[in-house]
Parts: sequence; structure tokens; C-alpha cells
Amino acid sequence: MARVDFYHLTRDSAEAALAMLAGKALGAGQRMMVVSADPAQRSAISRRLWEAPGFLANGEAGGEDDARQPVLIGDAPGAANAAANGAGIVALADGQWRDEALSFDRALLLFNEATIADARSCWRALGQQEKVERHYWSQDSSGRWREGP
Repeated sequence: MARVDFYHLTRDSAEAALAMLAGKALGAGQRMMVVSADPAQRSAISRRLWEAPGFLANGEAGGEDDARQPVLIGDAPGAANAAANGAGIVALADGQWRDEALSFDRALLLFNEATIADARSCWRALGQQEKVERHYWSQDSSGRWREGP
């Protein structure tokens, strides 16, 4: 069963949220694939991960050292990218759902007010699939993530 976590960005940027999520994933021994169609956002994510507490090593997909990268950043969650670093988690940082994300053990869809309509449509569509477990997360006023509506 695939798990999809919807992260509603009401306070922090995708870059800040990803630094926290990647830190937790790596701390649990997982590897991650981060996806964004926007090259500027991919660069900002990479910088934020390098600066994050704990120095989160990462690299752009398509390089010679993909297999060594604990966090691989690219424009698509294709099977080749997932296999490149053995990622079990994919984070869709640009708020755009891609069905290829279901090939990972866990998918994280980060969305804000600009992409909330697409996230709602995705939530409903994934609810129609038997083998998808959905979770919704939002930030409270102090920035803590809380599960549920």
C-alpha cells in the first residue's frame, strides 16, 4: 500500500518544510527524491538542505554520483531517478501531483494556497484508489505540523 502525505504549507516555504522532512527521513535511515519542475526552486531547495542543521547532503539528478546522494533533486519522479539513489520517499515540492510518485513507498505532496485546488482534486482522486493511504498535515501557529483537518 502506498502512503501519500499532503503537507499544507500555511506558514513555512516548501524549502523550509523539506529541510525538516528530509532531516527526519535521513535520521530514520531513508533516502529521498525531491521533485520540482522549477529549476529555481530546485536550486533553492538544494541550498536550504546544505544549510540545514545537520548538513543534509544532496545532488541534482542525472549526475555521476546519484547513487551516493541521500537526497536526490530532479524534475521528475521516474523509476530511473528512484532507483538511482534507492529512495523510498518522494517529495513533490512544487505542489503538482505526478502518478509516478505511487511507485515509491511514500509520497509527500507539499502545497500552498496557490495549488490548494489541485491538491484537493488529488486527495479526492487518490481516495478512489484501494491501495493508497492518505494523510493530511497542516501547520499550527507555532509552526508545528499537526495531522488532521
